Amino acid sequence: MRGKILVTGGAGYVGSVLVPRLLAEGYEVTVIDNFMYGQISLLDCCHSSNLKIVRGDARDTRLISKEIKNVDWIIPLACLVGAPLCDKDPVAAETTNLIAIQTILKLRSHSQKIIFPTTNSGYGIGQEGIECTEETPLRPVSLYGRLKVQIEKEILDDRDCITLRLATVFGASPRMRLDLLVNDFVYRAVTDRFVVLFEPHFKRNYIHIQDVVGAFLRCINQFEQMKNQPYNVGLSDANLSKLELCEEIKKQLPDFHFPCSEIGKDPDKRNYIVSNEKIEATGFRPIFTLQNGIAELIKAFQIIRQNQFSNI
Repeated sequence: MRGKILVTGGAGYVGSVLVPRLLAEGYEVTVIDNFMYGQISLLDCCHSSNLKIVRGDARDTRLISKEIKNVDWIIPLACLVGAPLCDKDPVAAETTNLIAIQTILKLRSHSQKIIFPTTNSGYGIGQEGIECTEETPLRPVSLYGRLKVQIEKEILDDRDCITLRLATVFGASPRMRLDLLVNDFVYRAVTDRFVVLFEPHFKRNYIHIQDVVGAFLRCINQFEQMKNQPYNVGLSDANLSKLELCEEIKKQLPDFHFPCSEIGKDPDKRNYIVSNEKIEATGFRPIFTLQNGIAELIKAFQIIRQNQFSNI
């Protein structure tokens, strides 16, 4: 057994891919999740004697105090993810995305290392043609972004940690999400064959969920070299506008149409491009391309034909 890891929100979109990988690598994993979406992810892992599942709330201080004992690593994934969901319930967003992590910081010892996924949406609205690096000022434009930026600073100030500023994640997961941009657009392309674009030239970066898991493992394996710093995690060749993303999807689904509307606004105002050179300098390289992910999602949406897989 290589070590003990506590993963809050471990049955969520990322956790459902990460936890099986951690078990396969020989770690003992405790998952805390409230299963708020009724998901059945991690059932295929229940045979493992190295997996412990605790049905509970990551905001429960007594529960966290009990389960945090004797673990070597903490990966806090429990989160209300995305601007729309946080705007819908700002109190739950603050208690889950901020206060619950502050509780972990108070309870952990500094022999317990934290790897925390934040978001590169903290860059907000960037400058045209200029890539955001980890030194770029953070200017989040949503409650979700503001909470993530605040807690990232507190984690880095507390040290013995690594934070990963994830690009927009895509790809299939046992706890699937359709509200993520690539997943959403491919689902619409498969089922409706069209999507109406608002502010089609807004850009962002993307990363496959399997490569997110690879980034977590890179952090564990190279913690001493990488610790106490933030890292952008994305595809360096996928700083794309919404229009460019749709054009990539159309290469595999020629019947996909995406008219642009001058009426209406995108509630998510993010618009930036990102440099991933810092994590690439550690030897990390994403394996899955955007086109790989689109092909994967097309197959996945032959299975999924209902819109229950959303965070909103």
